[in-house]
Amino acid sequence: MEHRDYVVVAFIFLCGIILIYYVFKYYNKPKIQQDNMNISREEALDVLHRKVHFFDSLSAEDQEKFLQRGQYFLSATKISAEKGVVLTNEDKVLIAASATIPLIHYDNWAYKNLTEVLVYPDSFTEKFDTEEGERNILGMVGDGALNHKMIISIGALRAGFNKNPEGNTAIHEFVHLIDKADGETDGVPEYLIPKELVQPWLQEMHRTIRQIRTGHSDIRDYAATNEAEFLAVTSEYFFKKPKMLQKDHPRLYSLLDEIYGNQVQPDNQTIG
Repeated sequence: MEHRDYVVVAFIFLCGIILIYYVFKYYNKPKIQQDNMNISREEALDVLHRKVHFFDSLSAEDQEKFLQRGQYFLSATKISAEKGVVLTNEDKVLIAASATIPLIHYDNWAYKNLTEVLVYPDSFTEKFDTEEGERNILGMVGDGALNHKMIISIGALRAGFNKNPEGNTAIHEFVHLIDKADGETDGVPEYLIPKELVQPWLQEMHRTIRQIRTGHSDIRDYAATNEAEFLAVTSEYFFKKPKMLQKDHPRLYSLLDEIYGNQVQPDNQTIG
């Protein structure tokens, strides 16, 4: 084969590689969720100011970032009303806010392990039944056939942003997704936590779990189920009542504050 033929073959090969790259990039970019795009900036801001006190605690610069991150989430994530649920734009903004709160200070982080949020009318069983069986689940991160999906009951979503909420199920499930992003749901969110913080976090986590199991902690018992639930429950506490957490559990508060980018001011009483 002549030198010119080698050049032609190399050129065709290079063009093929470039074509494959752009085809792959096109088909793997987030699809714009048109159903979520009818929410205006003004409508989103109204919901955030009325329902999400965490938003009002931010600086003007961070509020704008929060709004943009929420809009991106809505553009990239399908939100589906299941089993007769009537889903409003306010509900969609609250879902986006729940996703944004833990990551507001991480500019390059997105939920690449989530494509769809399924909203159920009520609590459900492990088999996703909303009518029969032991219906005690309010939210869940899916596996298997439901991988890359999150399920939440609409009542739990709305209750999480009521005044003085008992908890926030949506934030709880988004923390599970953050934890799961490194491949393991184990209570150590490796994409967020600095390496030098892993051992202190594990020590504090296991110490506090022992306290909960022996009745020597005010943190709710569910946090002692396992390490993943500990992270999710204490993160709810961190965002819901940071001042109380700092007072009663200063070491735990300090570690969570580092994990989430030193973002919560203790004077903020609640996320709802």
